[in-house]
Amino acid sequence: MAFTHFKNIDTAFKHVRLFSFLLIAANVLICGFCIYKSYDIVDRAQNRVHILYNGKVLAAFASGRKTNLPVELRDHIKTFHEDFFTLVPDDKQIAVNIDQALYLADNSAKTAYDNLKEAGYFNNLVSANINQQIKVDSIQLDLNHYPYGFTCYATEKLVRSTSTTTRRLITQGKVSDLKTETDNNPHGFLIQQWQILQNNDEQVKANQP
Repeated sequence: MAFTHFKNIDTAFKHVRLFSFLLIAANVLICGFCIYKSYDIVDRAQNRVHILYNGKVLAAFASGRKTNLPVELRDHIKTFHEDFFTLVPDDKQIAVNIDQALYLADNSAKTAYDNLKEAGYFNNLVSANINQQIKVDSIQLDLNHYPYGFTCYATEKLVRSTSTTTRRLITQGKVSDLKTETDNNPHGFLIQQWQILQNNDEQVKANQP
C-alpha cells in the first residue's frame, strides 16, 4: 500500500514538473512574441510620417533609401545634365545653370566647364543667339560596385534662328553617396570622374521661315 502511495506521488510530481516546463515554455514564447510585436510596432511607427494636405493630416509611410536608390541616382544624374547642358544665350543665366550643376559633381565637371569656357563655347552661344536644349534618353547604372558607375545617353538640340542642330551626347562617371542632403543637392549624391565620351552632330535641319 505504501509502495503504491509513493508511486502515485512520483507520478503526480512528474505531471507537475511537465506542466511547469510547459507553462515556462509558453511564457517564454508569449514574452518573445510580445517583444517582437513591440519592435515591429515601433519600427512601423518610425517609418510613418504625417503630412498636412489641404488642412487634413494624412499618414504616409517612408521607404528606405535602398529601395529608391536607382530612382534617386537617375534623377540626380538627369538633373546634373539638364543644368549643365540646358543653356540660353545669356551670360548670367548660363552662370546660374552651371553653378547649380557644379553642386552635384566634383572637380571633373568644373574641369569640363573650364575647358569649354576656354574654347569660347559659351561666348559662341551668346554671340550666335543659340538656345541649347537637352533630353536625357536613358541612364545605365552599375549598382554592383561602389561608387556606382553610370553611362548617360542624351540628345542635344542647338536651336538657331535659321537651323536646328541635333547632337548625340554620351557621358560616363561614378556617383558616391555623401550621406547628407542640402537645398543645392537634395539627393545627397556626388558625381565623380565625369567625362564626355561623345558630343557629335547628327542632323542639321533648316527652320521653317
